[in-house]
Amino acid sequence: MATASVDGLTIGYDVIGDGANGDGRSWVVTPGGRESKDSPGVRELAAALAGAGRGDRVLVWDRPNTGESDVCFGGVTESAMQARALAGLLERLDMAPAVLAGGSGGSRVSLLTAAHHREVAAGVALWWISGGVFGLLTIGNHYCAASIRAAWDGGMEAVAALPEWAEVIRRNPGNRRRILDADPAEFVATLERWMAAYCPRDGELVPGLPDADARGLDVPALVLRSGASDIHHRRETSERVARALPRARLAEPPWGDAEWRERQAARSSGEAPGLFVRWPLLAPLLSEWADEVLPRTA
Repeated sequence: MATASVDGLTIGYDVIGDGANGDGRSWVVTPGGRESKDSPGVRELAAALAGAGRGDRVLVWDRPNTGESDVCFGGVTESAMQARALAGLLERLDMAPAVLAGGSGGSRVSLLTAAHHREVAAGVALWWISGGVFGLLTIGNHYCAASIRAAWDGGMEAVAALPEWAEVIRRNPGNRRRILDADPAEFVATLERWMAAYCPRDGELVPGLPDADARGLDVPALVLRSGASDIHHRRETSERVARALPRARLAEPPWGDAEWRERQAARSSGEAPGLFVRWPLLAPLLSEWADEVLPRTA
């Protein structure tokens, strides 16, 4: 693993592909949830995008609060904080502008990075965009509720003992001290602010991105239509995002309607190791779109 310091945070990352041709593109692949860059399927998608002889470089990274990166309890929202970290990392690695690709929470971070840090975005490719009342309130609860309750009832020792923070502590032992050093009242206030960001509101289809800002985001965009059976990433959300982004193309994904539900079931049963194992199937679609709409550097 390589690391870089961005705004005082240590960020874990890997770059796949050497850019040997000199005219390759830069990409970022960002997973969702609190999953790391090592979740099965993420690195494999990056390797497929880099491709033999293409000369592209693909960044996979651990967002703050995931994997080997530092935890961070600052920022207006968690996604905005992660977007700022991504922009800084791309600049530090001299990989900007890049195509920002991601699914679920990774699609949200990609969009916010492009909207708030336009200079680092060559384009965006998005799938599994969280939306709908149930979907948004569910993820707000998933990311924040247990930590808020633990800090309220037992202080930061109780937060550090939660299963959801176990991986970031195991892979970056300094994170335990960072959690313990947080003021419980400030921590609760921050996570309640982060949680409130997921409350559905008019004029903000994607949390943290007003619709007016989405309509002004002038980068090429590929939006993959969500499955009609997906209650967390609603089909209408993907379609409305594609309509809002001025240079977006709406496309069908390389899997069936029930992909999200099938991945959840497979993970729960132990049949498959993670939610993103079939992401490598996206590589031809993403590469063909990029070849069409994004000229290579000279």
